[in-house]
Parts: sequence; structure tokens; C-alpha cells
Amino acid sequence: MADLSRHLRYFLVVAEELHFSRAAELLGIAQPPLSQAMRRLERELGVTLFDRLPRGTELTAAGHALRDEAERFLAAEQRLRALMHSIRDGDLGTLRAGVPPETPAPALGELLRRLAEQAPGLDVDLQELSTAEQLEQLAGARLDVGLVHHPVDAADLASGPVTRVRLGVVLPRTSPLTRLPALRLEQLAGHGLVLFPRSTAPARYDELLATCRENGYALSGIRHARNPEFLCGLVLAGLGIALEREASVRREPRLAWRPLEGDPLWQETSAVWPATNPHPAVARFAAIAREVLEAGPGRPDRIVGAPGPWSVVYNEPGSRPASSR
Repeated sequence: MADLSRHLRYFLVVAEELHFSRAAELLGIAQPPLSQAMRRLERELGVTLFDRLPRGTELTAAGHALRDEAERFLAAEQRLRALMHSIRDGDLGTLRAGVPPETPAPALGELLRRLAEQAPGLDVDLQELSTAEQLEQLAGARLDVGLVHHPVDAADLASGPVTRVRLGVVLPRTSPLTRLPALRLEQLAGHGLVLFPRSTAPARYDELLATCRENGYALSGIRHARNPEFLCGLVLAGLGIALEREASVRREPRLAWRPLEGDPLWQETSAVWPATNPHPAVARFAAIAREVLEAGPGRPDRIVGAPGPWSVVYNEPGSRPASSR
């Protein structure tokens, strides 16, 4: 692995400079050893990486493909070495974890508290990132685990259990639709929709709009909001309704939330992480994240002490069983 890693580092410099002499100077070695290293790499991989032309050096198709893969390989190797060193020294190192921007503060606090309790010695670098941003950073080995909204393309990722939270209609409390205990999507026809930007979760965005169309909701327009506060502001201004979790409007008395008949829309969330060389704490993170999400507002198994009309209450380990309401 040492020779391959060194040759890949050399390759990336040559691929950037497209000039062997300049690359050798940057690497602090003579040009002949650099040229020999690149030829050994080509023999080992069974491809030609460079077109050595009279007017200069160019990457072949294989060279272009290797440039992207080499960066990911070296990043993963660096992460693996750092992880092994931290385990050798008696701790779990740092877990770089992504969470959606709309994750409630109580859920974040509970997640971090349980991680500290169940994985002492683990340093958690929690980052606020959209689903698309998390997938990009996971692919580039800049994140160890992410909490993403489905559907996602997880071909190279392992995934934890999916938590489902139903979505309903967010609308001003003064709307005539609030007189109904539940709504059908077709009853929203003519209303604009306030929705997260497509760039944050493209597959989920497309799936949600497709479900609206299939159920008779013809949108009059779409406005985008990245966070719950801005979303609530746009709905209050009469610029559209929203399809969100009940918890997203719980603190805004001027808004109402109504369920959808038949529950056609859900927010599905799970932890995902690299399928190869995962951080040893990702399974623990995934399990705790699922418990916290399932016990949060809008779920029937609430955290003990949280207000709500639910009949089943989540119990902390070691606590006394909670009585049903």
C-alpha cells in the first residue's frame, strides 16, 4: 500500500502540472525517478495514464478517471490511519457527523448527550448540512456519517434503519381549510407551495411533487425556504401552504397543522455511512439517532417529560415505566 499511495500522490501532482519537470521540482525529487514511478503505476494498473506528446503532457481517459479516484483513495487512507492511531491511543477519535439544518435543538442535545454517555472518549464534530451536501462530503471522505432524507442514491453507502414521520398541511390559522380535521391533497389545488430548495435533496423534492400531482394537487407556484422559520414566515404572509411535520410549526400560534387523509406523504430519515472502512462509532450513532428521532415531536413514542397527547411514552434506560394518558 505504501508504494501505491506514494505513486498516487506523485500522479496527482503530475496530473495537476501536466509537466514532469515542474512536478518533480514540486515533489523535491529528480525527474527520472518520477517518470519511473509513473511507468510502474501504469504497469500495475494496466492502463496508460499520460499521453507524452512533443508539445506537452496530457491525461488519457484513464488518467482523468484515476485523478478523481486517487483523491478519494488517499483521503480514505488518511482517515483510516488517523482512526487506527486514535484507537491505539485508547480513544475513538473524532466522528464527523452531518445532520439536517431543520433538526430541532432538543433532538441535537439528546443525540450528543447519549453519544457522550454511551461512547465516552468519542469527539463528535456535528455539522449542519443538507442531504445533498452530506452525500457529497461522504463521497469525498470528508464526513464519516450523515443523517439524510430519503430517497437517496446509496450505492456506495451503508444505511441504518429508516425513521418515518408523516407530513401534513401547514396553513394560516385564519384559513377556511382549518375547519376540517383532515385534508386531501386535491383540496389544496390553487394554493402555492412553500418547499425546501431542490438542490438540498433532489430525489426527495421530485418524489414529493410527483405525489402531489398524482393526488390532484395542481400547484399555482412554488417558493423555497431552507429553514422552518422562513417557511413559517412565507406561509403567514399568504404566499403558499407547506407540507411539513407537525413539529415544524408547534411554536407558531398563528399557524395550524392538519393531517392528510391516507397519509400519502412521509419524511423518511436514516443514518448513512461509507460501506468500506467505516468509522467504528457509526453504528452507535445510527442507533442513537434513530431512537432520538422516533422519540421526538410528531412521533407516538415520545421522550419522557415532553408534552403531548400520546398514549405511549419512550422510557430512558433505568427509568420507571411511564403511565399512559
